[in-house]
Amino acid sequence: MATQSKGKRILHSKAPLPAFAGSIAKKYPEVWKAYTQLGAAVAQAGPLTERERRLVKIALAIGSRSEGAAHSHARQALAEGMTPDEIRHVCLLAATTLGFPASAAALSWVDDVLKG
Repeated sequence: MATQSKGKRILHSKAPLPAFAGSIAKKYPEVWKAYTQLGAAVAQAGPLTERERRLVKIALAIGSRSEGAAHSHARQALAEGMTPDEIRHVCLLAATTLGFPASAAALSWVDDVLKG
């Protein structure tokens, strides 16, 4: 599903919330609402496209060594039409900044999603 906003094409993820995030949203709906509003505000605060933002979010998940976030953003990237090769490329790019072990870990995390 695509919409237009400020002249940019915005893709809305069709991926379901991860189970734990869904439980937080259900238990604390006002907190979740504020969190999603913050996400929307920061997404529109700059010139990056939705695709570019998703790739950055995968990279940030890798850099913060958050396996759960890497899973979530890989799932969302697939739902938004990105290819497995594009997602894996982000993991490979981590090697020169974060080191080969971090890059290899990231590849294993996204492969959990891509092969699952």
